[in-house]
Amino acid sequence: MSVVTNTTTIGAIDAPSRRNTELALVVFAVAISVFAYANVGLALNGELPAGMLGYGAGLALLGGVAHLAVRRFAKYADPLLLPLATLLNGLGLALIWRLDQSERLLALKSFAPAASKQLIFSALGVAFFIGVLVLLKDHRILQRYTYISMVLALILLILPMFFPAQFGAKIWITIPGIGSIQPGEFAKIVIAVFFSGYLMVKRDALALASRRFMGMYLPRGRDLGPILVVWAMSILILVFETDLGTSLLFFGMFVVMLYVATERTSWIVFGLTMSAVGAVGVASFEPHVKDRVTAWLDPFAGWGTHQASEQMAQVLMAFGSGGTLGTGLGQGNSDLILFAANSDFILATVGEELGLAGVMAFLLLYGLIVERGVRTALAARDPFGKLLAIGLSGAFAIQVFVVAGGVMGLIPLTGMTMPFLAAGGSSVIANWALIGILIRISDTARRPAPAPAPSTDAEMTQVVRP
Repeated sequence: MSVVTNTTTIGAIDAPSRRNTELALVVFAVAISVFAYANVGLALNGELPAGMLGYGAGLALLGGVAHLAVRRFAKYADPLLLPLATLLNGLGLALIWRLDQSERLLALKSFAPAASKQLIFSALGVAFFIGVLVLLKDHRILQRYTYISMVLALILLILPMFFPAQFGAKIWITIPGIGSIQPGEFAKIVIAVFFSGYLMVKRDALALASRRFMGMYLPRGRDLGPILVVWAMSILILVFETDLGTSLLFFGMFVVMLYVATERTSWIVFGLTMSAVGAVGVASFEPHVKDRVTAWLDPFAGWGTHQASEQMAQVLMAFGSGGTLGTGLGQGNSDLILFAANSDFILATVGEELGLAGVMAFLLLYGLIVERGVRTALAARDPFGKLLAIGLSGAFAIQVFVVAGGVMGLIPLTGMTMPFLAAGGSSVIANWALIGILIRISDTARRPAPAPAPSTDAEMTQVVRP
């Protein structure tokens, strides 16, 4: 007896999209942010703030629209990136509004409340986020614009040199009718695109080693050219713009991506050595950088006579008075730092009012974004996507490090803004765009491979039974 059966190709099982998980986490992020906003109002005035419903509705609308865009245009994207960005943005709005209520700050002629403006910038950031998902169908398209990205990045980095310095650094450009824009925030994304395209082509040459010294493979002399050029550009930025933050971010991102592309530890050693030499050299003769180094070494020495030192001393006292659990939202005195309280030093408000536990919670949120970005890089199926994801994640991590490290006294102050948390339109818009690109890469990486089409000529299998 014989039985003849037809067998066809079985398609791959569709992977879960995790969009419902993302929606639940977005709702949770909005709820925490609204709770923080209500807590501040109760602490300051003993009643719920009048704008709580509007704030909650606005944040829920932004998170909901962003989620719908991900559900429609990036179905298989990482489910944590959007909720984490929403939570940080929402808590940042609550902290900025808390500082806007300070009578000490309102008494300053130079101070202007920033919460409502920050909400508008957050809406623009979400619009950029959605634009990235809609227009960037495939992240590999960016590889075509490798050298165009280099030119655009140089333009963005050079432009501030032609505008007056603000607070001692030339990192802003002023556009009539719009205000000040910080091009360096957008330059970090464009530079990551250039580095990814360049290193994908040149990584084999850069990975070659000529000799081994003290357990490290040293690169060949002619392969040191790229890192020397980038190092020189970062020093020029530091000299002409007196911007330590952008210089560290620019050079650090390149070294991280270079290490990932070549797997050579020697590049890390060279990078750290050259950044230290450059920073020390510039700090020895550039007054603005020298002042920040002086404030870092002894913040109490210039109390009453040196603004940078006095602010740094107040920040350290804010962290000290916060203790482990903090004084409570709205019940601290971090507004004594004055005009920079809601930008450079907003982490001091977290340290005083939420304590060490709150600071660690925020750093954990930032660490989760970086971890999901690195996971996306590991899952990406193309080398350009891997390098771009690791470059954007590295840029985000370096920015958090240089800001938090400066505020906590680990390194000199850099003047950069804490991503999503501090007041600053350029920062929040650029970081929402950065999250959008990571989500696009993660969608491509997590998307299941299409099932092969069934053969028109089914294979005939004959099974013979005794």
